[in-house]
Amino acid sequence: MEVGQIVMKIAGREAGKLGVILKKIDDNFFLITGPKILTGVKRRKVNVLHIEPTQYKIEIKEDASDEEVIEAFKKSGLANKLNLKFPSAAQIKSTKPS
Repeated sequence: MEVGQIVMKIAGREAGKLGVILKKIDDNFFLITGPKILTGVKRRKVNVLHIEPTQYKIEIKEDASDEEVIEAFKKSGLANKLNLKFPSAAQIKSTKPS
């Protein structure tokens, strides 16, 4: 598994939801995000045993922001394939800390 890989959470409260690998922390943990506004998965550290890779990948840099991840989903066209609904500009703006 590598940066940009789309994964399915298979354990925890977000089980069944999709996320994107942002960074490999060590052999047992990855940093992933949904982003929450898009898939419902918060940016968090997860155990490698709690995620399952899918066949999909997007082009992002390591530690990309949620906005960059959303843009990468738009460019890749995977959102339609994965049944993801993009948030409106107002929704994105309301989730940013002031």
